[in-house]
Amino acid sequence: METTERVGPPLTGGERETLRAFLDFHRATLAMKCDGLSDEDLRRRSMPPSALTLLGLVRHMAEVERTWFRRVMGGEEDIPLVWSAEGDYQAAYDVSSATRSEAFAAWQAEVEHARRIERAAESLDVTGYQPRWGADVSLRLVMLHLIHEYARHNGHADFLREGVDGTVGA
Repeated sequence: METTERVGPPLTGGERETLRAFLDFHRATLAMKCDGLSDEDLRRRSMPPSALTLLGLVRHMAEVERTWFRRVMGGEEDIPLVWSAEGDYQAAYDVSSATRSEAFAAWQAEVEHARRIERAAESLDVTGYQPRWGADVSLRLVMLHLIHEYARHNGHADFLREGVDGTVGA
């Protein structure tokens, strides 16, 4: 059974260090919610007609990481989504034939790309273009947006995990 290590953010760190730590904390939280579950468990839907699953959340967050860090901040505008060449963000939630190994490999690869882009940026004021918004956005906003996105979906993950095996908390 795998066990994800999760480190809490610093209590007195600087802005960038704190943002980085909170983002990594939330990344680890999503992984923890999936620890010890089979592919079948990870594909278990919340409640019909919703297609929400833990595996779908992992796949979705791979898309989110790719979009905000590689496409927006890294300028790789033409890189396709992980699971949809047509740009359909909902495709990540189709987990009928998805596996933990492929979902986590894609997610972890995108997280590593994101970390490299963030670390290479000279400051949180560096900007990238977000075409959906038609505006430039700062790395600061991107990091805060990802923290928000993970926090929201980790709440979903809490309920999903409880529905699979009764595990609650953390």
